[in-house]
Amino acid sequence: MPDCTAEPFVDKSDPEVRGFLHKPDKATDAIVLTHGAGGNSRMAMLVAVAEAFCSAGFAVLRCDMPFRQARPFGPPRPNEAVRDRAGLKNAVAAMRKLAPGRIFLGGQSYGGRQASMLAAEEPGLVDGLLLFSYPLHPPGKPDQLRTQHLPKLHSPVLFIEGTRDPFATIEEIEAARNLIPAKTTILVQEGVGHDLGFKGKSKNDKLVEQVQKRFKIFSE
Repeated sequence: MPDCTAEPFVDKSDPEVRGFLHKPDKATDAIVLTHGAGGNSRMAMLVAVAEAFCSAGFAVLRCDMPFRQARPFGPPRPNEAVRDRAGLKNAVAAMRKLAPGRIFLGGQSYGGRQASMLAAEEPGLVDGLLLFSYPLHPPGKPDQLRTQHLPKLHSPVLFIEGTRDPFATIEEIEAARNLIPAKTTILVQEGVGHDLGFKGKSKNDKLVEQVQKRFKIFSE
């Protein structure tokens, strides 16, 4: 089994790329994972997913977006989104130097939204997206949909959604999938909310196993 011990990672681009790298020997494909508005690269879900994919032979970078590098706590500000996407673009570029094959980009909630917006702005940048708990709209405001960029997405998308997520119902995600011209699929998690069962110190090993299996089929 590959050694998936995470090492601190820094790339001195602008914005800087900071986080933790899981890199098995001779990794061909790579994944960049990032966090939600209230989290960071040390989120339990990101660690579990990164370790699982590293064990499968992927180089995985868990990165902090620029807004989190600037402030250890608090949500991103509206004017920081462009820079956050630039940080993710630099993270993808950094991983291309380490793995010669395909590269995927993923994130939880806000991080997934920014990842999808970046992929829409930069066609061909990545080979696919993993969107955990995509924040389709603010809780209680289903009329404020965040779907404007979806018709411009030409990278395959794997959605991972809980049935109790206040940011999107499964039906709403299904409708959003219809806006995307690329291949999409959804992995539904029954009975969990926006945290996908990783609240606090709790883990969801079942989710990680299912994501890995679905991703293997989806990315072939």
